[in-house]
Amino acid sequence: MELIQSELSEPYVIYTFRYFLHQWPHLAYLAFPDDLQSSEPVGVIVCKQSMHKDLTNRGYIAMLSVRKEWRKRGIASTLVRNAIEAMKEDGAEEIVLETEYDNYAALSLYDSLGFIREKRLYRFYLNGKDAFRLVLCLPPPESDDGSDVTGIPGSGSDSTRSSHSIRSRRRALYRAIQVSPYSDEEDN
Repeated sequence: MELIQSELSEPYVIYTFRYFLHQWPHLAYLAFPDDLQSSEPVGVIVCKQSMHKDLTNRGYIAMLSVRKEWRKRGIASTLVRNAIEAMKEDGAEEIVLETEYDNYAALSLYDSLGFIREKRLYRFYLNGKDAFRLVLCLPPPESDDGSDVTGIPGSGSDSTRSSHSIRSRRRALYRAIQVSPYSDEEDN
């Protein structure tokens, strides 16, 4: 919670954070340093997934935060990619989020992952700043034989295996990834 409070512009109360973690624990990831001496997370992503009013299975990235001293090391993109994969496994058709219109680092990150700017939301944040709503449209999943998994009988869907994997992911409290204290540039 401290990581989110210190790095995000919006003041999130503990109840908002708990709402996401209790409802969608399988869509929350923490990033820790790989040296194992630090138990403090350096990055976090918190998401949700539900049916949208137009009956679209929609994922939503609610919060993404990486400590300033750990930025530019691929942590945010790894967290987002892991969350996208988990939402895809649960049948998400699109993923949406909002970010401040002048948060160029976030806009660049999401652009690189295929998100498009759907709409500008005027005075969206409590600080009076505008936001962009970003959307990532996901292709339909494919089954093992390469056919489209649409849920239509004979299309290759395996609902038993799918519902089992969803249940087992929902039992997880959160997912953690290990990250190196070195940036990609320092590896070269």
